[in-house]
Amino acid sequence: MKRLFTVLTYVMVFALYSSCNTISDTRTIKLAHSLDVNHSVHKAMVKMGEDLAKISDGKMQLEIYPSQQLGTERECIELLQIGSLDMTKVSVGVMENFAPRTKVFGLPFLFRDKQHLFNVLDGPVGKELLDEGTKYWIKGMGYYDAGSRSFYTKDKPVNSPEDLKGLKIRVMESVTAMDMVKSLGGSATPISWGELYTSLQQGVVDGAENNPPSFYLSRHYEVCKYYSLDEHTSLPDVLIIGTHIWNDLSEQERTWLQEAVDKSVTYQRTLWADAEKEALDAVEAAGVTVIRPDKTLFSKEVEEVYEHYGQDADMKSLIDRIKNTQ
Repeated sequence: MKRLFTVLTYVMVFALYSSCNTISDTRTIKLAHSLDVNHSVHKAMVKMGEDLAKISDGKMQLEIYPSQQLGTERECIELLQIGSLDMTKVSVGVMENFAPRTKVFGLPFLFRDKQHLFNVLDGPVGKELLDEGTKYWIKGMGYYDAGSRSFYTKDKPVNSPEDLKGLKIRVMESVTAMDMVKSLGGSATPISWGELYTSLQQGVVDGAENNPPSFYLSRHYEVCKYYSLDEHTSLPDVLIIGTHIWNDLSEQERTWLQEAVDKSVTYQRTLWADAEKEALDAVEAAGVTVIRPDKTLFSKEVEEVYEHYGQDADMKSLIDRIKNTQ
């Protein structure tokens, strides 16, 4: 009830602000996300705002609301759909609930390496999937690097899939993520990101899975002392805009905004590698045991996931196109 009241309050404030903004010479784009202000994605968004103001000669600006100020990733998408928020950043794993074909990105061990991932995201498949949500009032604008996701646990180290058996592992609200954890022997438990720290503390779940910067900046390492770098998925973050605002922009405004987004994507990807190393060094210094298991032990266990998704002709085509991308 408290969260609903907060969201409704922001909706009313934004509605009032938007009505006032129409008489201004400056177009203000409201962007919300769930990450810490020290995260590379937030830093890239700050740069996006600076670039947007510069490119447009002050005719457009960005207002950023970080750290779940306006709700969870799903709540931000819903605000965007009803026109009370302009832009947000979500994991592509959450996007699959609104743009079903994007679930292909959640398949485990799909990408050969980082360059393969970028070639897919920046190529025909990635660009095609950015427009997958338009019928749900969502348009993708670009992909941020979110590294690879790995398991972290409270009491039991994960050296092989066998170690996941009997463990409750938090996942996003993603059917693909749940299928992946199940195939590896764990019990998938969807919990919102903002509630995860307490859930780990109270034993609601035994662990979770995410990339190193998120593990570090969330302070989950204070509870979970084992981090197993199996790197099962490489889910990008996707920057999305509501079609209500996109359709209202002039061609010139769209060009300005897309240019600022593209610059922020390039900038964020340069920040990511350093952020990963800093995060791993920091959690190890805090007493976390970082495990580097044999990844083939995990990749062998997910064949049934591919068999299941491969039964859908469109999904099989997407998988093949991704695997054939050079």
